[in-house]
Amino acid sequence: MSVFLKWFFVFISEMLNGFAIIFIGIGKGIKQIFNIKKYIEIFKTYSPEFGAAGWILAVLAIVIVAAIFFLIGFMIVLAVRKYIRFRHSIVSNEDLLEEIASLQRQVLKMTKEKDEIMAMKVAQMGIPSSGALSLADGTLSLGGEGAEEGAASAEGKLDGDGVVQTFEHRFSKLLEVDNFYKTYTPPEYNNDITLEGICEAYRNFACSRMRLFYDIKTIRLFIAGMASTKLIILQGISGTGKTSLPYSFGKFLQIDTTIASVQPSWRDRTELFGYFNEFTKNFNETEVLKRIYSSNYNDDVNFILLDEMNIARIEYYFAEMLSILEMPNADEWELDIVPNVWSTDPVKLDRGKIVIPQNIWYIGTANNDDSTYAISDKVYDRAQPINLDAKGVAFDAPDTPPMNLSFSHLDQLFHEAWDKYPISQENLKKIQQLDLWVIEKLRVAFGNRILKQMGLFVPVYVACGGDELDGIDYVLATKIFRKFESLNLAMLREELRELVVYMNKSFGKNKMNESIAYLERLQKLF
Repeated sequence: MSVFLKWFFVFISEMLNGFAIIFIGIGKGIKQIFNIKKYIEIFKTYSPEFGAAGWILAVLAIVIVAAIFFLIGFMIVLAVRKYIRFRHSIVSNEDLLEEIASLQRQVLKMTKEKDEIMAMKVAQMGIPSSGALSLADGTLSLGGEGAEEGAASAEGKLDGDGVVQTFEHRFSKLLEVDNFYKTYTPPEYNNDITLEGICEAYRNFACSRMRLFYDIKTIRLFIAGMASTKLIILQGISGTGKTSLPYSFGKFLQIDTTIASVQPSWRDRTELFGYFNEFTKNFNETEVLKRIYSSNYNDDVNFILLDEMNIARIEYYFAEMLSILEMPNADEWELDIVPNVWSTDPVKLDRGKIVIPQNIWYIGTANNDDSTYAISDKVYDRAQPINLDAKGVAFDAPDTPPMNLSFSHLDQLFHEAWDKYPISQENLKKIQQLDLWVIEKLRVAFGNRILKQMGLFVPVYVACGGDELDGIDYVLATKIFRKFESLNLAMLREELRELVVYMNKSFGKNKMNESIAYLERLQKLF
């Protein structure tokens, strides 16, 4: 054991001596660097033999060395100040969090006091303390042990099918829709117009009646996007007509677009669809919910505009719709509104659920700045983004009136386009080869969803008057190459250059302009 201790002592001593030598060496190095006395002695030794040029170079060398030391010192001071400022911000954040926690405790305390005051009022009214006070249409009901009787008095009684029999109404706006469609007569739809005719007619209408100028390609992309998905994202700089496009399209179809201005405070689906108020026994309906419900009655083309959709997190307030729209069977597109059924509920509210009809599209506008959230891949994959990056150029158009377009006819035009203009086998083969190239070089795959959307988007784009390669190019740029932004592009510049060369070689020079311009922009940004 003593031999081990001796060995351990010698071993540790040798290691500690190593650390000591390091620190002593650092100290000696710093001391030698700032040994001004030695520098003066060296200068005195050699300076008598300097010529004119030697003196100039010597002074210049001293100035440069002094400047280097000053710069190092300045950078150290900046680093220390930055660290102090960083620590100060951390402390400030901690103080802010502590203040928020304090405010939350005060809110809880005030809530408790409010409950105590309510309990005192209940006691003064002679109601047992085990009950809870509920007011509906001016009548009092009990909770707690008497909850069942209170619910019955406020809402009615349950029948054998679990339906609450009551004379109260909780959906005022939806019942207005039911009453409106009792005497509704659908308009005479134009069922002779083609997809290309719709694009031209809308462009001329927007110009002549609303003084809005859109490039024909933008309108073709919008119609093709409607064929590929129910969620379209219009993105780009402010003032390019993102909000005006779905708004004016609704005017063109004589069915006004429902506009929902997204707020930063939106955190869940209640902001979009409304909620049931347990106190008043009424459902706070939104215009979005009303539009979804009324779309079940008509054969119109309906739009819901989510203006500034990324000013709040889309994955929060629109999460349920993202899941519903992904279901392959459209018969399963149902939105849960309330957990129970009242006898006075609207006609098309089935078991507390509203069917999401096929004749409605959700159009979102998005700006990319410091006040907004980045749109995630989950949302982009389910949507068709359309870039509006340039202000419309004015042009002359004949006066064009609005029209009535039925969803049935539009859907028929989509199916005819899918049958008549499928993506050619040659281009499909090129897309598959491109997929393999991107997987090998960049480790990014297209995915079946995007390929399916491309198969729906491109034929309709062609039927609207566009070129097949232009449609393929746009989908590649906006839905596939956009994924490259999440990669370490600073390390992949050479691969991006190779991809540009591959695209020109595979699809032809000056054919995939949208994709190549985007790839070149990525090279410059990173």
